Amino acid sequence: MRLLFWLLLALSPIISADLQAQKATIRGYIYDADNGQPVIYANVYLSGTNFGTTSDANGFYNLSDIPAGNYYLLSTYIGYDSVRSEIKVTKNEIISRNLYLKSGGVLLGEVKISASKERSKSEVQVSKIAVTPKQIKSLPSIGGDADIAQYLQILPGIVSTGDQGGQIFIRGGSPVQNKILLDGLNIYNPFHSLGFFSVFETEMIRNVDVFTGGFNAEYGGRISAIVDIKTREPNKSRLSGYSSISPFMGKLLIETPLSKFEQGKGSTSLVVTGKKSLIENTSKSLYGYASDVDSIGLPFSFSDIYSKLSVVSGNGSKFNLFGFNFTDGYNNPLVANIGWKNTGVGADFTMVPNSSDIIIKGTIGYTNYDLGIKESDDARNSSIREFGATVDFSIFRNKSEIKYGFDVRAVKTDFDFTNPYGIALSQEQNTTEFSSYGKYRRTLGNLVIEPSVRLMYYASQSRFSPEPRFGLKYNITNSIRIKAAGGLYSQNVLGTSNERDVVNLFYGFLTSPESSVRGLDGKNLVNKLQLARHAVGGIEIDLKDNLLLNIETYLKDFNQLIVVNRNKTSIDQSDYAVETGKAYGIDMSAKFEEVKYNLFFAYSYGFVNRFDGQQTYPTVFDRRHNLNAMASYNFDRKGDFQMSIRWNMGSGFPFTKTQGFYNQLQFTEGASTDYQTENPDQVGILYSTTRNGGRLPYYHRLDISISKTFHFSKFSSLEVNASVTNAYDRANIFYFDRVRYNRVNQLPIMPALSAKFSF
Repeated sequence: MRLLFWLLLALSPIISADLQAQKATIRGYIYDADNGQPVIYANVYLSGTNFGTTSDANGFYNLSDIPAGNYYLLSTYIGYDSVRSEIKVTKNEIISRNLYLKSGGVLLGEVKISASKERSKSEVQVSKIAVTPKQIKSLPSIGGDADIAQYLQILPGIVSTGDQGGQIFIRGGSPVQNKILLDGLNIYNPFHSLGFFSVFETEMIRNVDVFTGGFNAEYGGRISAIVDIKTREPNKSRLSGYSSISPFMGKLLIETPLSKFEQGKGSTSLVVTGKKSLIENTSKSLYGYASDVDSIGLPFSFSDIYSKLSVVSGNGSKFNLFGFNFTDGYNNPLVANIGWKNTGVGADFTMVPNSSDIIIKGTIGYTNYDLGIKESDDARNSSIREFGATVDFSIFRNKSEIKYGFDVRAVKTDFDFTNPYGIALSQEQNTTEFSSYGKYRRTLGNLVIEPSVRLMYYASQSRFSPEPRFGLKYNITNSIRIKAAGGLYSQNVLGTSNERDVVNLFYGFLTSPESSVRGLDGKNLVNKLQLARHAVGGIEIDLKDNLLLNIETYLKDFNQLIVVNRNKTSIDQSDYAVETGKAYGIDMSAKFEEVKYNLFFAYSYGFVNRFDGQQTYPTVFDRRHNLNAMASYNFDRKGDFQMSIRWNMGSGFPFTKTQGFYNQLQFTEGASTDYQTENPDQVGILYSTTRNGGRLPYYHRLDISISKTFHFSKFSSLEVNASVTNAYDRANIFYFDRVRYNRVNQLPIMPALSAKFSF
């Protein structure tokens, strides 16, 4: 904190000068003239000057510190005709000017612009990966259904448990240590048990920002990573939608304007989308070979519903109301019966005052997540309810940005669990989190700095947590940039999992205990939060205009982790234990984009370990090597005929070896039980004293898809997709039943044919 104080003190004259700037500002949104959708990363500049920028993920642009005078405001973007608007600027004036781009005759790739490249020079973007719907659709689609869950798995630093798990681990953090946001609301389980699909509808995604570590103070409450998903606004000009069907699922989306979009005026629009799994039925006839129990087929079932009402004013101010219901079931008698449900409702707004240079955004919402699982040896239930509200303020300048905000979250957890020794753990707890943050970004020549600080207060712990963070980027040349970031992080929510499980299926939720917990030094903890420190460094190299190489090395020091004491054998022992851990490694990626080609390569080499006071052991998600290669090819220049291929290889996950078995007496008659004649019906497992000392075999899988789109009119089309998942039928292990000595594999080769009709 002392370092941050002196840093902010040194920067205070610069910040003050920014706040006191008296020159004019031009701001607004870039829209598609046909449908009113925001155009992301469009170039915007004043002709004949050095004033220029790009629109952000909302289509918003801001040009500040402009001297009085007459100018021409221009905007350009791939596939659109450029637009020019004459503008007169007077001193201290704030001008709102929306621009509308019309589709042009220029095809993708015939004109090269460097909006994303220029943006990378002016933003820190350490450990940040921006994902667009176009990139998601470039992957081989499983069963013809492109999904963010599939795309996240190819990103450097992200490890997936495989085809039948639906969990991701980001640079050494467990799922509960990653915050997944949907339009500002926490989603506690965003992935279905069939690990190919998320709860999010790809066609509704506007953009996704993935922060694998070292994120700034705008985000808090988690100690590992952030996945921030924003949905787009519904169609503002006409009734439209699509329906699709595959062996995996059926989907439907309908969107319509309630008041149509007109340039310079407001609009109101509505969208409803839903999907329902079919695999639990189709697999019995199509993929009977994929199930270990013929009668049940593949035991996955899920359904998702999402709806959004959007109101946009003429100056770009907007209000959105949305709600969702996500459900999932996995019923395999050889593994477990599991089901969860996530419901929520929320609203967000953006205010663009005509007389102020401050942009105000806010979110309010409620979510409810319930989970239950029944395995052979225990049953577990968990629920978490959360009410949250945030408000953010942004001030843009020519070479800087000031952003600050406030956040309040009320959380209720209910957890019920019985461990293999028959000891129950139950917790029902209410807590409230208050936080505020400030972030300042400034370009100083070739250097971009971003100091920030987040102030957290956890009411149930009566604990105040100041968290300074800092990021920087230095443009060595026009094509080479070095970057670094780091900071302190905390969270109050804990997850429960069995670190001895070969694959974890249950992630329940609790909050940090109010009762006393002994640390590794034997003393009671004063601070019972989960704590971490991040340090990230990297380099970006533009080998060509369309070829980017990114290399990052990182260290996450989990200096305090509160875990459930699953080895508790008596009620006198604590329900919780304390561990520490580290995650470190190097991530490399290369991306090449051309008119017809899209190539992506990512390799991660990392270590993830924990220390429980007795031994240092690798976590069950410590995948030492992880490699992803993806390629897509467009047979035509419009992208109507495309082939995609993806190959993944990862080293085996750790597991705790079995030493032996024993008769697990139940003592049905208490102390009077005759242990010599008791005939137990359960077998106990003697585990190795070396925790996670074994390694599963390497995992690798090849996926291929090819799609063709047939156009019937300007708006109607039929897309046909043929895909093969696990093309060479690799037998990857999923689960091993130690007692029955039975291996359950991941999904085998699975060809599929799908169709999607859009109108």
